[in-house]
Amino acid sequence: MTVGAANRFCAPLVGLVLILSLSAAVAIANPRSEHIVYFRNTPNELNIYRIQGHHPGPTLMLIGGIQGNEPGGFLSADLYADMALERGNLIVVPRANFNSILQFKRGVNGDMNRKFASERPADIEDQIVAVLKSLLSNSDCLLNLHEGSGFYSPRWESDMVNPMRYGQSLIADADRYYSERSQRWLELKAMAERVLYRVNQQIREPRHRFRFNNHRTADSDTSHAEQRKSATYYALTTLGIPAFGVETSKSLPSTEMKVRYHNLIINAFMKELGIVPETPPVNLAPPKLDYLVVAVNGALPVVVRHEQTLNLQHGDRVEIVHIEANYNRGLSADILGVGSLNDLRKSFLVKRGTDIVVRKDHLECGRVRLGFDSRGPGRKPVFRSPFNELGFIVKINGRLSFFNNEDRVQLVRGDRFEVVDVLLARKLNRKVKVNVKGFMSDPRNNTGEDRGYSIDTAKDMLPRHSVKKQGRHYMVLVQTNRVLGRLHLLLEPPHFRYLAVCIDGREKLWYLPGETIQLRRPQTLQVMDIRANLDPAEVLSVYCSQPAFHLGDNWREKVLHLAELLPAPSSVPSSFSWTIKRGDQTLGQIFVQVSP
Repeated sequence: MTVGAANRFCAPLVGLVLILSLSAAVAIANPRSEHIVYFRNTPNELNIYRIQGHHPGPTLMLIGGIQGNEPGGFLSADLYADMALERGNLIVVPRANFNSILQFKRGVNGDMNRKFASERPADIEDQIVAVLKSLLSNSDCLLNLHEGSGFYSPRWESDMVNPMRYGQSLIADADRYYSERSQRWLELKAMAERVLYRVNQQIREPRHRFRFNNHRTADSDTSHAEQRKSATYYALTTLGIPAFGVETSKSLPSTEMKVRYHNLIINAFMKELGIVPETPPVNLAPPKLDYLVVAVNGALPVVVRHEQTLNLQHGDRVEIVHIEANYNRGLSADILGVGSLNDLRKSFLVKRGTDIVVRKDHLECGRVRLGFDSRGPGRKPVFRSPFNELGFIVKINGRLSFFNNEDRVQLVRGDRFEVVDVLLARKLNRKVKVNVKGFMSDPRNNTGEDRGYSIDTAKDMLPRHSVKKQGRHYMVLVQTNRVLGRLHLLLEPPHFRYLAVCIDGREKLWYLPGETIQLRRPQTLQVMDIRANLDPAEVLSVYCSQPAFHLGDNWREKVLHLAELLPAPSSVPSSFSWTIKRGDQTLGQIFVQVSP
């Protein structure tokens, strides 16, 4: 039974708990992906994302957050967890040491990256390392993502720029290594130099360019003998696969810059290995809690927003069912003085007033107060919730959201919309129906019950059933023999706002829909960004009638050398147009004119 089908037969609370409990398992929409969770709902929760390409190829493993105070690594790995691949495979572990990330420490019980030489798991961190070793045995290459102090240089330049600094370096344990297991020479330095040639071409600041850093870990006179206990040394010497530590500098001016540099390295390794990706966007907006869904004594959950108070009675048990924030991963809820650092989806007896602190990784992003009704025991708890008599649980593009009766939901035509269930403040003798006006689940037997259907708002909605028949305003009705409530769906057409390009690797310019990019024949052109009135995670495509200028979904990867792509020089300017699409939806055009 699908989640949607189950909701048609379950009571509201059961439907809500079902959809929330399954949300982690279906976090990746790509059917060729797998999301596995170990130590669920604990401070050591370990999320693993295995992504299989449509065509076979090598497997690259990314480890982030093995040291919890290095956000550049785990935030970069996070961006690859939902990626779809045309060729090859990824194993992504964004937060190998979630407990240390929550506390923003290098390690809680020592350095987890020094535990790969151990053979017998003694504690929870050793168990995590054992899982990582198992994943490595199914990989062809490892990148361990870090932040290092200062800037690596093969010669001494200053206290912050010298051979003992790690920042802006690609670290290996040898130049080349013969693996008895794989019966081959692993040319680590040659591989790294090819990768860094690609990467450093895209970094303008000379100090920020990466250098290869051979730690000579196995040599008797190495300065880095401690690395013999690391993940890269284990992968190289035990499993016989190339492994590298990627170190951005802690001295870089922003976390976003660290993430972008990590992305450059990862993308270059994917190209080196023949793994064909869809490059993710960088989204580092400040984390912000919207609301918590909280159940008290197993009753119907309520929604409590940031900085609101949920009043209880003595003896009440509280369970945090769901966190809604502007991020999907790295979230935890901590009932101060109760449980652990991560109290999500666990029932606790709360004996005194306290706060629920919500964190995204180590950063606090919201807080809810738990108080006690001053009228004393025996009184009903007072819930200060944004829900009125009726609430809607919906999914928009797979993301769970809650709305009140008569709320207006702004959608872009082509968004996928699903009514998961409705919450009623009082029980009704009759079973209610939820009817999305303008949508027919089965034209031959239209029952008017539309919960659980994923609706394509571009194709599945009938304008004649919209308000004023204009195809812009639709209603979701909750009804028995009368209408009990409604949710308003407001559709706007999709469009792209601007396109950003880079000319000759230096000049960055922004163009609005319908504008023309003026170029000269010797120049190069690269699309850097496309912004639309859509979720930033949406995959947009760039189409062109001329095959040489067709970019498809991987437009970030392509640099157009105009002199090589255009016909023989002539006195007549060449021109073409790019069409920006979301699936089969056209969002707009940009024109390009190239002068001789």
